[in-house]
Amino acid sequence: MEQILSEAAARDAFAGSVLVARGGEVLLDRGYGMANREWAIPNDGDTKFRLASVSKQFTAVAAVLLSQRGQLDLDAPLKTWLPDAPAAWDQVTVRHLLTHTSGIPNFTAFDDFAATKTVATTLPELIARFRDRPLDFQPGQGWAYSNSGYVLLTAVIERVSGKPYAAFVSEALFQPLGMTDSGYDSHAAILPRRASGYTPSAQGVVNADYIDMSVPQGAGGLYSTTRDLLKWEQGLFGGRILNPASLAQLITPVRNDYAMGLEVERAGEGSIVRHNGGIEGFNTWMGHDTAGGMTVIVLGNLNGPGSDKLGADLMTLARGGTVSLPGERQAVTLGAEALQAYVGVYELAPTFAITVSVVDGKLMGVATGQPPFELFAEAPDAFFVRVVDARITFTRDAAGAVSGLVLHQNGRDMPAPKK
Repeated sequence: MEQILSEAAARDAFAGSVLVARGGEVLLDRGYGMANREWAIPNDGDTKFRLASVSKQFTAVAAVLLSQRGQLDLDAPLKTWLPDAPAAWDQVTVRHLLTHTSGIPNFTAFDDFAATKTVATTLPELIARFRDRPLDFQPGQGWAYSNSGYVLLTAVIERVSGKPYAAFVSEALFQPLGMTDSGYDSHAAILPRRASGYTPSAQGVVNADYIDMSVPQGAGGLYSTTRDLLKWEQGLFGGRILNPASLAQLITPVRNDYAMGLEVERAGEGSIVRHNGGIEGFNTWMGHDTAGGMTVIVLGNLNGPGSDKLGADLMTLARGGTVSLPGERQAVTLGAEALQAYVGVYELAPTFAITVSVVDGKLMGVATGQPPFELFAEAPDAFFVRVVDARITFTRDAAGAVSGLVLHQNGRDMPAPKK
């Protein structure tokens, strides 16, 4: 674990704090890089980071907790608590919001988001930014990640609890678990040990863009530390917040391996329950292995794929698997006929594909809108890329013909069938 973290930090591919634990036993608890580059203040386990979308699980647990208390029916229409909602939302339920199946469009993907993210807003004003947009699909009939849904959950939680979102989350979730270094972030507040956020640029690392923290709400507005988040994972999966039935509901996937504020991947006898996050200056990843009791927390204050990649790799190591550093990969030579079998177009999404061809005896790939890159073989059907930290595995059908590929990048496995 130290090796892959130190290697990423040395390349300036990651800066942040990391904690890995088995049950209550902390295996690794370290900071990498600077919490503040201008004052050369290092990151550590007490550094506070913006959680971005890792915040969603707290919002989801708050809603499920209100349901457990009998105060909130997850299957009742959203209009029960927001009666002035538009007619298009008549069939939207709280459960749809929790599971990204509402069809309400994601306001952070709007063309004007870059211009509006710096503007202080109220919850009703924020909802007004997307309330009159048409649905992406009928509620319950599809799946699309939507920060808008978690903004609406923020409003529901406030209406049901009678308290501001930040106050309810603090009182119901943070305080019972002794999470004294967690809360809702505010640019104006003087917050001891808060990390500054950075982003890479063509000129090197720069201070991240500003976002007004009235915008993320329950979709991404919380801050915490790695040590506080270990208390969270232990408390959540230890039954200190939700009863067994409520916890099971929280982590049961609905569509696309997404449950409520959490992604769930089947792994051996258990599951890896995880979520990542990205906001200006910060990228985060937190996962828990339900069978082995392993917890991995990666909080980064340098934008980029480092947190996702390291989170997935650390979980692999924690569960007894192996990980190769980019510099450890050795290329082997495959014959011209073998390389020719991989030629084709592989569709990752309707508008995004990787085209593979042989050029001057080398296997080359071109992703839509991107420059070409060479694929280096490390075994038949297994290749790696040097310009970025990525691997590609080609898949074959029953007859042995190449039928697709899987792109392994940033901790994700993305299949692409051959067209």
